[in-house]
Amino acid sequence: MKALVVREFGAALNVEEWSVPAPGAGEVLVDVHAAGINFPDLLVIDGKYQFLPPLPFVPGKECAGIVKVVGAGVTSPKVGQRVLVQVENGAYAQQVTTKAVNCHVVPDAISFPEAAAMGLTYNTAHFALVERGQLKPGETVLVTGAAGGVGLATVQVAKALGAIVLAAVSTPEKAAAAKAAGADHIIDTGVADPREKLREQVFAAVGKRGVDMVIDNVGGDVFDACMRAVAWCGRLVIVGFAGGRVPEIKAGHLLVKNIAAIGLQFSDYRDREPEKCKVVRQALFDLYSAGKLKPYVMATFPLARYAEALALVKGRKVIGKVVLTTA
Repeated sequence: MKALVVREFGAALNVEEWSVPAPGAGEVLVDVHAAGINFPDLLVIDGKYQFLPPLPFVPGKECAGIVKVVGAGVTSPKVGQRVLVQVENGAYAQQVTTKAVNCHVVPDAISFPEAAAMGLTYNTAHFALVERGQLKPGETVLVTGAAGGVGLATVQVAKALGAIVLAAVSTPEKAAAAKAAGADHIIDTGVADPREKLREQVFAAVGKRGVDMVIDNVGGDVFDACMRAVAWCGRLVIVGFAGGRVPEIKAGHLLVKNIAAIGLQFSDYRDREPEKCKVVRQALFDLYSAGKLKPYVMATFPLARYAEALALVKGRKVIGKVVLTTA
């Protein structure tokens, strides 16, 4: 089969012939039709992620396709079913072998590109809001990087769960996408002096109490500014650092406002509590079926044009998701 292979961290990738193992007990082999691209994939490819596979390897953490073979003991999914697959690596290929528990049967109404786009980002959004952030209906949620993959998913999921959503974005184009996804208020992070201006915008939108929760995908100066916009007893869920700088938190700031700073690494839940992930995945599919979620796929590229797709993500030019098609 064809796969996108990394033979040296930070070096050029190539589409190569790659062998995929037959599924063992509790595993399935899936014919991949679409694979979502996520910012952490670029970190893995460059050797900068917290978890790195041995070389050589096939990157990619999510894909959608059709079950071809099931291993011993597998009762679900079944051969021929359409599934969303969550893996640590291996999705940028025409086939992938994975644990059956990490495959989720996809409703017929969801296309393969949409299903691939609903993998890591929507799981991250739901776990950030509910599992880690303990979201309650009617609360205010500020989402940073709100037009990216996780950001746009978080806007949609938060709105579907009854929150008042503030979307922090840097351009008018991204603001329009966040509004279309259901954001109630737009916070402009492209302004000079975001330390002051972000808080001013938040207060103008929801009052001087601030927001109940921040879901931060950006880090850096945006994170620092968000610390000043969190309400008393608010929660700040740390998802990623797309802005580049990993921020540092002064413990005194948490103390004086009773703020909770909470981390989220979704792949830990995938590996440690896969049954909980199945419940969340079904809840997300149900929200899709109810018309409350709609993944935005900005563009699809065949596997051979992977360089164009990855460049869009690296250049932070993607609204929603970019997907590779492999079938």
